[in-house]
Amino acid sequence: MAENSSAEERTEQPTPKRLKEAKEKGQVPRSRELNTLAVLLASAAALLLLGEHMIGSLLGIMRHGFSLERGAVTDPARLTGFLAGSVGEGLLAIAPLLGLLLVVAALSPLALGGWTFSTKAVAFKLEKLDPIKGMGRIFSLKGLMELGKTLAKFLLVAVASAMILWSQVGELQSLTQEPVNRALAHAGTICLWAFLLISSVLVLVAAVDVPFQLWQHNKQLRMTHKEIKDEHKETEGSPEVKGRIRAIQREMAQRRMMQEVPTADVVVTNPTHYAVALRYEREGDGAPRVVAKGADLIAQQIRTIAEAHGVAVVSAPPLARALYALVEIDQEIPAELYVAVAHVLAYVYQLDAATAQGREPPQPPQDLPVPEAFR
Repeated sequence: MAENSSAEERTEQPTPKRLKEAKEKGQVPRSRELNTLAVLLASAAALLLLGEHMIGSLLGIMRHGFSLERGAVTDPARLTGFLAGSVGEGLLAIAPLLGLLLVVAALSPLALGGWTFSTKAVAFKLEKLDPIKGMGRIFSLKGLMELGKTLAKFLLVAVASAMILWSQVGELQSLTQEPVNRALAHAGTICLWAFLLISSVLVLVAAVDVPFQLWQHNKQLRMTHKEIKDEHKETEGSPEVKGRIRAIQREMAQRRMMQEVPTADVVVTNPTHYAVALRYEREGDGAPRVVAKGADLIAQQIRTIAEAHGVAVVSAPPLARALYALVEIDQEIPAELYVAVAHVLAYVYQLDAATAQGREPPQPPQDLPVPEAFR
């Protein structure tokens, strides 16, 4: 039992195929703390840069609203048009802030896990309504981590807020001595800077949450040894099937090779261990080409087919060994073997001529000039 348990432990890193399938299902690492931090910092920066302009525009809309004529207030048509115009101007005033927040909210997930869209992630699953699994998620390691993050955020924000308020006590007290308009502007600046500083504190939470989410995602996708083997078989095919395919491919290649033997000009043999069939296109500019070769049983088949189709068979062991070892099927012979092969072809042509004229056949070539390095 212990061996089976350890064998099923997810100790292997996820494969690229597993990661791709998880992404297609919408299962990618995500950090809500990172997204929240990005949105809060963008909001604080936008308010500091654009706040004065937006507030000025909104104040202008309010002033215009309070300066309506009496007739406009009692006329429903004019009042509706005025309200619609005021709403449109208000939206235009805050449009830069809304646009920035929309862009940041859309792009911040790209920092962790990249962009992904999956219908499987939003599909209805009955198991999500299971209360037992729901309780399991709450009291899981991830649930405890979420609770810890919530408490950490509360403490950090509380401590940061207290420190900022304590450091701004003098500024806040001086507001009572300023004119109303200046005091309001001063208070708004203090609030915006406090908002920015408090938001920056959440960097600590995001710095812990991002590595945790990456680790959690990797842990969920880890695989067992069996899953690795099954995926390899699914991707590459089982060894038995691959072996059978290779055997069929060899058989087909051998059959095609044997079909080329009758077109050869000569078969050079060892005489029993090797056989190499050569063909020379007299009208072409190329060198003689190997159209078939083999050893032992295949060599015997090549000789049998050659003899059955009247192809000359010449015993030249050094040349046969060199051709078998150095030249692949459908390749030209190397230049170092030109002279030796030329002697063999000349003998074949003389043999054909003698046979056609009824003369004595010539003597087979002896001691062919095969370089020592090719023997």
